[in-house]
Amino acid sequence: MTETMRAVEITQPGGPEVLQPVERPVPQPAPDQVVIRVAYAGVNRPDALQRAGAYAPPPDASDLPGLEAAGEIVAVGATVADWQVGDRVCALLPGGGYAEYVATPAAHCLPVPQGMPLREAACLPETFFTVWTNVFMRGRLQAGERFLVHGGSSGIGTTAIQLAHIFGARVYATAGSDQKCKVCTDLGADRAINYREEDFVEVLRGDGGANLILDMVGGDYIPRNVKALADDGRLVHIAFLSGPKAELNFAQVMARRLTITGSTLRPQGDLAKAEIAEALRAHVWPLLDAGRVAPVMDSEFDLAQAAAAHERIESSGHIGKIVLKVHGGD
Repeated sequence: MTETMRAVEITQPGGPEVLQPVERPVPQPAPDQVVIRVAYAGVNRPDALQRAGAYAPPPDASDLPGLEAAGEIVAVGATVADWQVGDRVCALLPGGGYAEYVATPAAHCLPVPQGMPLREAACLPETFFTVWTNVFMRGRLQAGERFLVHGGSSGIGTTAIQLAHIFGARVYATAGSDQKCKVCTDLGADRAINYREEDFVEVLRGDGGANLILDMVGGDYIPRNVKALADDGRLVHIAFLSGPKAELNFAQVMARRLTITGSTLRPQGDLAKAEIAEALRAHVWPLLDAGRVAPVMDSEFDLAQAAAAHERIESSGHIGKIVLKVHGGD
């Protein structure tokens, strides 16, 4: 490794133009960390929120954006036993992915699935950690249940559809165009709802209501989600693209025994993230190794084009995941 590296930093809160290339010192691993030579880094909405000044990194995290990456381990901390230099991994990051090298806890790394290019592997951690913890651990989705995910053509949505389908749920997804709806059904959704033409509440209530809803919209979707739930249904929030506030009659929550919960991934402790990684390794990585599940790819940008990647994700025109090419590779 050299002493310095190329990176992209947030020069000040603002639009995509505030993302600028810089030189930074190459990070050194803490005792429980590894340093990864980044081949590709995933681009996610939390990156855009951080850039806009609405999602501060944890106090001990890098100020650079980037919550997931894939590449080769080039250094290991003193207490790391499970990984060694040369291993190819994808990893959930506390930050710092928009750079040539990044440090992250070793327990948050997972092996690159068999036969999967690094470009695709870089898209796994953020969405798969988020979906597994919220849909299966917190949301307790069971085979045979009716599951609704909003934003079905997003990185989170395409992941949730595939996993819910393969674990036996009846899957519903909302999307904003017929093209995006077709992507959802091709991935395994039993019913894709174009929210510009249909009311998802009517569709779900007509089929008995959703047992579980994964929502990233918020705002006026909150009371509508509650109406779309079946009795004893669960509503899990992971983001609020339309705002975190809504007026809600909680009498129906009590009368119908509903559960409303949610979580964010980044502020969780290292141990909690390590437990999610182990669950993914046991339950999901065999599916990825077998090619039964795979990330849906939208587009690729060079590291220096991070601003264009942010414009793409904020346009909502993307389908699936966006990556930054850093060092590249197969």
